[in-house]
Amino acid sequence: MIEDIDKNKTIESELDDICEECKNIDKSVTENLMLTGYKLCKSCRISKTIFPL
Repeated sequence: MIEDIDKNKTIESELDDICEECKNIDKSVTENLMLTGYKLCKSCRISKTIFPL
Protein backbone atom coordinates (compact mmCIF):
# COMPACT_ATOMS: atom_id res chain seq x y z
CA MET A 1 0.00 0.00 0.00
CA ILE A 2 1.32 3.42 -0.94
CA GLU A 3 0.73 6.26 1.53
CA ASP A 4 0.53 9.92 0.62
CA ILE A 5 2.90 11.61 3.09
CA ASP A 6 1.72 15.16 2.24
CA LYS A 7 -1.89 14.20 2.91
CA ASN A 8 -0.96 12.79 6.35
CA LYS A 9 0.87 16.03 7.25
CA THR A 10 -2.21 18.06 6.27
CA ILE A 11 -4.47 15.96 8.47
CA GLU A 12 -2.07 16.22 11.42
CA SER A 13 -1.92 20.01 11.11
CA GLU A 14 -5.74 20.21 11.07
CA LEU A 15 -6.04 18.14 14.26
CA ASP A 16 -3.64 20.15 16.41
CA ASP A 17 -6.28 21.30 19.01
CA ILE A 18 -5.40 25.01 18.62
CA CYS A 19 -8.35 27.40 18.45
CA GLU A 20 -8.28 29.82 15.49
CA GLU A 21 -9.82 32.65 17.52
CA CYS A 22 -8.02 32.66 20.89
CA LYS A 23 -5.00 30.44 19.98
CA ASN A 24 -5.48 28.29 23.12
CA ILE A 25 -5.04 24.52 23.11
CA ASP A 26 -8.26 22.67 23.94
CA LYS A 27 -9.65 19.20 23.17
CA SER A 28 -13.01 20.69 22.14
CA VAL A 29 -11.36 22.20 19.01
CA THR A 30 -11.14 18.81 17.29
CA GLU A 31 -14.69 17.94 18.34
CA ASN A 32 -16.03 21.22 16.95
CA LEU A 33 -14.00 20.75 13.76
CA MET A 34 -15.71 17.42 13.15
CA LEU A 35 -19.18 18.74 14.07
CA THR A 36 -19.19 22.18 12.46
CA GLY A 37 -16.12 22.46 10.25
CA TYR A 38 -14.62 25.31 12.29
CA LYS A 39 -11.57 25.12 14.56
CA LEU A 40 -13.04 26.86 17.60
CA CYS A 41 -12.83 25.94 21.27
CA LYS A 42 -15.99 25.56 23.31
CA SER A 43 -15.90 29.09 24.74
CA CYS A 44 -15.26 30.75 21.36
CA ARG A 45 -18.03 28.69 19.77
CA ILE A 46 -20.50 29.85 22.42
CA SER A 47 -19.45 33.49 22.06
CA LYS A 48 -19.77 33.27 18.25
CA THR A 49 -23.24 31.75 18.66
CA ILE A 50 -24.41 34.49 21.04
CA PHE A 51 -22.62 37.43 19.36
CA PRO A 52 -22.19 36.65 15.64
CA LEU A 53 -20.30 39.15 13.48
